[in-house]
Amino acid sequence: MNEPPRLPGGGFSAWNRDRLAVARRGADECGDVWQLEPGVYVAATAEPCEAVLRRSQDFPKAPAPLFPPLKLSSGAPTPEERARAHAARMRGLRAQAVAARIGEIAPRTAQFADQWPADQDVEILPPVRHALAEIGVSYLYSEDAPTLLPFAAQLFLAREVLVRPSRWAWPRWIPTPARRFRTRQQVAFIDALRPIVRRRRSTGRLGDDMLGQMLRPSPRYGLLPEEAVLDTLPGITVATFETPSRAAGWILLHLARHPRAADRVAAEAALLPADPAATTSTHLDSLRYTQALVREVLRLYPPSWLLTRRATRQTELADYTIDAGSTVLVCPYTAHRDAREHAEPDEFQPERWLDDSGSPAKPGVFLSFGTGPHGCEGTALAMAMLTLLTAQTARRYHLSEPPGPEPGFQVTTFEGLATVGLRLRATARS
Repeated sequence: MNEPPRLPGGGFSAWNRDRLAVARRGADECGDVWQLEPGVYVAATAEPCEAVLRRSQDFPKAPAPLFPPLKLSSGAPTPEERARAHAARMRGLRAQAVAARIGEIAPRTAQFADQWPADQDVEILPPVRHALAEIGVSYLYSEDAPTLLPFAAQLFLAREVLVRPSRWAWPRWIPTPARRFRTRQQVAFIDALRPIVRRRRSTGRLGDDMLGQMLRPSPRYGLLPEEAVLDTLPGITVATFETPSRAAGWILLHLARHPRAADRVAAEAALLPADPAATTSTHLDSLRYTQALVREVLRLYPPSWLLTRRATRQTELADYTIDAGSTVLVCPYTAHRDAREHAEPDEFQPERWLDDSGSPAKPGVFLSFGTGPHGCEGTALAMAMLTLLTAQTARRYHLSEPPGPEPGFQVTTFEGLATVGLRLRATARS
């Protein structure tokens, strides 16, 4: 068995001070799995990461939603109703459903590029987040999106406040100011959504969006109760744009730092229809290099770079016996830099995804959206949004970083890798 690395300051405190460095050093020194402190293990390379995420009986995802069910007089949905709601939601998020609506997604990515102020140093994450929120909320709620978008923005703000690092880890039952703010925004969102659900059901015009899929009766179970429809929608609404926004920051930064790659994306994007609304899934599939670039950035900087699982029973993982109740931290950041899976793993090489050997379906090779039973349900939507945003931006602009000895952003790691304060300049292509 490998010896764990000596962590300065010990355990989680060192991890919190310099998470990426500790994770990478642990992977380099200790191999596939290493012990951070008693009862806490890190799965650091591709094979054990894949194993933990797929072994949902041994390592289930903790039931700790960011927007937990509200305490309602009518009663919260049962676990069975939540499972049915999840299945109904997935009908609107599966790859075929996303492919059918590419013509709705593409115009908003083109609008983002058109509205970028040229020849100015712009802090880019706020407008990226706004653009992706418009796309995501419109995808979920179609014509009702303008009503819900302001409430979705407040949900995102509540999330940011809630996950902000704190010196104290309060028990979940304590109503801290951040949790009370979260609940107020959650109630406001549901109060805005409830009349939309009732109107659609009363008129019979359910819609072809994700909400419409949830309102359709199941041949086996019939209609979902109203509370089951509303229960998980705050979380999925924020998820459609929060994680993609972090990823988009890294993608745009790489377009600025790798102009040849950006030129190749621009050449592909030049073949897209002049009218973005005419874009189809066939056009999206033709953006092979652009998709490879997006995937390569997500490999190097996975937005959800650290996932937590807790063992339900004693089991084996690599050289360790994991006791029931132990925590296993799954680290896609280090798994993606496993030299056994990726040649020159620290190098930016989009071409690695263009041949069969770089297939993201190969176990452990690509974990940015998770894998197994709890893989991200919005993968197809996120990839479509990010690919089209990248193509439309590179089609119009050369991107560059502001001059200076230091990068114009800060890397944050809490709850995901983000380029906070990222400033870029766009110069129109001739």
